[in-house]
Amino acid sequence: MQGKLTPLLWAAALVGLTGAAPADEIGDPERGAQLFRQCASCHQIGDGAESRVGPHLNEIYGRRAGSIERFSYSDGMLRMGADGLIWDLRTLDAYIANPRALVSGTRMSYRGMPEAQDRADLLAYMRDFTASPADIPEAEPTALPSVPELPPDVLALQGDAEWGAYLSSECTSCHQIDGTDQGIPSITYWPEEDFVLALHAYKTKLRPHPVMQMIAGRLSNEEIAALAAFFKDPD
Repeated sequence: MQGKLTPLLWAAALVGLTGAAPADEIGDPERGAQLFRQCASCHQIGDGAESRVGPHLNEIYGRRAGSIERFSYSDGMLRMGADGLIWDLRTLDAYIANPRALVSGTRMSYRGMPEAQDRADLLAYMRDFTASPADIPEAEPTALPSVPELPPDVLALQGDAEWGAYLSSECTSCHQIDGTDQGIPSITYWPEEDFVLALHAYKTKLRPHPVMQMIAGRLSNEEIAALAAFFKDPD
């Protein structure tokens, strides 16, 4: 039996047939307006919106991450923008679901919106504040989920920290083992699940960075779990 498409995957498939999906084909914008109250303490959207605690969200679809002038973004967000992260249905859905899984070191303290329908409705509301949205290309249709939906047995893997230490030499050729950030983000002292989700986001090409996509693509689930166990506490 074929599985049902989630609202956002359905919208992404529709994009492939008709161009960009209108807001009401993504979710319920009116319900999304209510959900946006969770965001409004930091973000503004609509007429007169300004960047304050967080950047304003007008014209968010099609915008490169970290690109609003004079807003003080985290280094992680600036790096993702430099790597080519563009906000569209798929990447916004992933970020709202789990901000730290998509952007390491983000300053956004929001823990994430777990329900796919809630995210679809919120994104439908936000879609109405991008001018001429039908002219803006969305994510390509894809069989991939919008966030790395890993089987429970993958998330439950107990990584071997000693094996992770052995594997870590390729990582530490760029990332500092002491956790300092010298233009390349720290990967030490992360919660194991965040580390696993981040590497799988590269592996599925949800996170943009060709080198990291290549490295993650070579790693098995067990190797990723081992690295997560090691970098959680490499001391």
